This record gives sequence, C-alpha cells and structure tokens, in this order.
Amino acid sequence: MTEQIFKALGDATRLRIVALLMQRELCVCEVMDCLDLSQPNASRHLTILKNAGVLSGRKQAQWAYYKISETFPEELYQYLSKTAPEIPGYAAAIERLHNSTAAEKCGCTHEEKKS
Repeated sequence: MTEQIFKALGDATRLRIVALLMQRELCVCEVMDCLDLSQPNASRHLTILKNAGVLSGRKQAQWAYYKISETFPEELYQYLSKTAPEIPGYAAAIERLHNSTAAEKCGCTHEEKKS
C-alpha cells in the first residue's frame, strides 16, 4: 500500500487535491472549481487517490464527497500539512476554496446522511 500512496502523490495535481482535502471534506464540484479541472479529470485523480488509500469517499444522491482516509499514515499527513504551502499552486487553490461558490451552484451539501 505504501508504494501505491507514493505513486499517487507523485503527481502535482493530486498533491494539490490532497492539500485541499486536508482543509475539509469536499464535493467533486469544489475540487473542480478550486483547481480548474474538468469533471472527468478531477474524478480520475480522485479515484487514483482513493484506490491508493489516500482518500475515502461517500455518495449522497448524485454527489460524491471525498476526505483524507482515516487509514492514511499520520506521519505522512503531518509532513504534508507542514510542506503543503510549498506545493506549486497551493496558495491559489486554498484562496479559491475559501471564496468558492461551487457547492452552492451545484447544490451539493456537506450534511452526512443519518442512518
């Protein structure tokens, strides 16, 4: 699994996605908006990260939400949280996240469905 994690994190776009998701759970539309990605491109990167065990996801109606996996190694999480500002495009992506209206536009919510 460790090799898969490092392969998944070996792409600049996926590093930016992880940096965004370290802030909070996001809908695919928010990832697209913050990183200026097409839906297929965002979904492809998110799937690679999920398959590597970096992210976990959930579906709610037609929306897909992602967050950092609970099984993601804590040491690596701490390292990434310290070095995230050095990732090219990090500052712009975080600024876009804080100013994003993508969730409002697509209608997604961040309320987990109660069982």
